[in-house]
Amino acid sequence: MTANDFLQIGIFLVVLLLLIKPMGSYMAHVFADEPNRLTRIGAGFERLVYRVCGIDAQEDMGWKHYAIAMLLFNVCGMVLVYAFQRLQGYLPLNPQHFPALSPDLSINTAISFITNTNWQAYSGESAMSYLTQMAALAVQNFLSAATGIAVAIAVIRGFARKTVKGIGNFWVDLTRTTLYVLLPISFLLALLLVSQGVIQNLKPYVDVPVVQTTTYANPVTDAAGNPVKDASGNPVTKPAQLTTETLPMGPAASQVAIKMLGTNGGGFFGANSAHPYENPTPFSNFLEMLAIFLIPGGLCLTFGQMVGDKRQGWAILVTMLVIFIPLAIGVTAAEQAGNPILHTLSIDQHASGLQSGGNMEGKETRFGIAASSLFTAVTTAASCGAVNNMHDSLTPLGGLVPMWLIQLGEVIFGGVGSGFYGMIAFAVVAVFIAGLMVGRTPEYIGKKVEAYEMKMASLAVLIPCALVVICTAIAVMTPTATATVANPGAHGFSEILYAVTSATGNNGSAFGGLSANIPFWNVMLGVCMFWARYTLAIAMLALAGSLAAKKHVPASAGTLPTHTPLFVTLLASVVIVVGALTFLPALALGPIAEYLMSVH
Repeated sequence: MTANDFLQIGIFLVVLLLLIKPMGSYMAHVFADEPNRLTRIGAGFERLVYRVCGIDAQEDMGWKHYAIAMLLFNVCGMVLVYAFQRLQGYLPLNPQHFPALSPDLSINTAISFITNTNWQAYSGESAMSYLTQMAALAVQNFLSAATGIAVAIAVIRGFARKTVKGIGNFWVDLTRTTLYVLLPISFLLALLLVSQGVIQNLKPYVDVPVVQTTTYANPVTDAAGNPVKDASGNPVTKPAQLTTETLPMGPAASQVAIKMLGTNGGGFFGANSAHPYENPTPFSNFLEMLAIFLIPGGLCLTFGQMVGDKRQGWAILVTMLVIFIPLAIGVTAAEQAGNPILHTLSIDQHASGLQSGGNMEGKETRFGIAASSLFTAVTTAASCGAVNNMHDSLTPLGGLVPMWLIQLGEVIFGGVGSGFYGMIAFAVVAVFIAGLMVGRTPEYIGKKVEAYEMKMASLAVLIPCALVVICTAIAVMTPTATATVANPGAHGFSEILYAVTSATGNNGSAFGGLSANIPFWNVMLGVCMFWARYTLAIAMLALAGSLAAKKHVPASAGTLPTHTPLFVTLLASVVIVVGALTFLPALALGPIAEYLMSVH
């Protein structure tokens, strides 16, 4: 690695930490139980929303009521997104006259966007109308993110409240998240992105003349569109010239802003954040990375403020950074070292040299290796899935890092809300293990962690792991699935493992090289996305409901402090050990095997 690599990572972390503290405090005020100056500003509009929707804002929901409301709201959103895709050929704001998407692709995309995954088996500029992008996908970018934050706030209340049955009101949390957090920051970010060149319009696609005319062989087809063949069975072609290029247009900036801030990740264009219309400059790239981590990091400090001990929030945040920083450095070092196969011997044939310039395959020259590698670590740590380079082109060890970041449970910052409450599940497991070591009932934030809480936390930790392992095994045994893999051997296995990992982790990024738009992949990945998202959320709501009903237990001499370096080390170790024990065999068959083959 170079000094420039460390400088870019360092500047990013410093600016991030400067923004996280005010963000955490701001959200603590937004979700405070008592009215404050901030919530009074939008109180009139809030009341109007509640009146129109028939919501009793004073109702304090138990965890089951909260979970049912959350689940029904998201299922209704799934139906609407599905309908938009199936009917877009008949709806307005479709200047390119895109037809309806297939049923299996439509249900996959609908599940993808309501679960904050934004896995895309389609290319936006060649499949989705402007209306579908705005009214279906962009809306769900807001609402899926708001759902995750709402569940996180409910979990925080489980620790903050004492001997009560309620954990808040889902509709109020959803409304406040959207109104006070996501909308204003997305609007500001969209303006900044437009200033950098991200497009925002409703124009039809534009045909422009190319700089250099290209001659190519164009296949001849019959009236039915089938290729015409000669007497020898070879396709018949005729010379053609490319004189114009079609430039896609559309309202991209508004969707890019919320896809980053809400850790959604779905690209307006197929090339996602590598596309110059979505991410045109190094500064826009920096802004997008900050937006990805802003809310997940801020929620850690919101947690500390709402439970009345800010040290608890800092402990969670430091744990995330302790794991993230070495992995971000690791992927950067692997890409700077280059592909082992392309290493060359020096002139005297005694020492090996590195690939000249590092591994630039699949990366944009305007970002280079450092910014591309950091973006790779950020987007896979945060369950975002937006990519500014092709992960399939990463070196074997460079590709291992983003895959493992997702497999750690998407808790290293993670998705907005979901990453935080996923880390809380690991924290409960950690204090339970510590309690077993000393032979006493474990406590966390003044609440005893007993059998029920441990069961819910274990479900939240283990169900995503089980889905990845089981569904990967099913895929590699299914000829229909393996036929869509572009690469043989270890790398092909990595493509399958990454796809299932990404869907189950609600990340949405892809290695590439896998043709995922077939019924098998659309259905199986849809199941992974749905079950991983909602089983984890419901388990954590159940845990929150149980904790809220408990009384506060004062700390004693036998209580494990959960704000110290010792606890940070224990929590980080639990996260890493679970990821290592579960996925090391699979990683050994994929990126590790590929690396070993490349150096021998």
